[in-house]
Amino acid sequence: MADVTSPVSGRRASLAWLVPLVVAVLVAVVWWTANHDTSGSAGDDRGAAATATARPSGTAYPSILETPDSGLDTVAESRLPKEARATLELIRAGGPYPYDQDDKTFQNREGILPEQRRGYYREYTVLTPGSGDRGARRIISGSAGDRYWTDDHYDSFRQVKEGQ
Repeated sequence: MADVTSPVSGRRASLAWLVPLVVAVLVAVVWWTANHDTSGSAGDDRGAAATATARPSGTAYPSILETPDSGLDTVAESRLPKEARATLELIRAGGPYPYDQDDKTFQNREGILPEQRRGYYREYTVLTPGSGDRGARRIISGSAGDRYWTDDHYDSFRQVKEGQ
């Protein structure tokens, strides 16, 4: 009797190479993005002095001493609400984030933060106990490692002094 292969199993076998290919492409894109300036501003080195400092936990974070000075009031990380400190840890870990809007471009329409190119700032929700929605609390992160805290939905900001 002849060996009969169904059309479905034959298609699966012929597409078996697709999954590793997709994974390889995704890894390449992530590597490329992490290792190349995609902002189109190769001559712009604002914030290039930001360095990673190891925390006792082994997590790295840019040193506030070497990030852009915003001229805004500051707040020590240890003085932030525990939910804001948890959001900072998520940012350092690269997620996952609780809201779809997190890790999206922050436009700085209010003009309170230092003026930067589009895409420089990213927005992250800070959970607000008892709130039925995202609440008013946010951490805004600059690509040079500068971080800002607002608890009044962008009416005011303070620059976060991480590790303090």
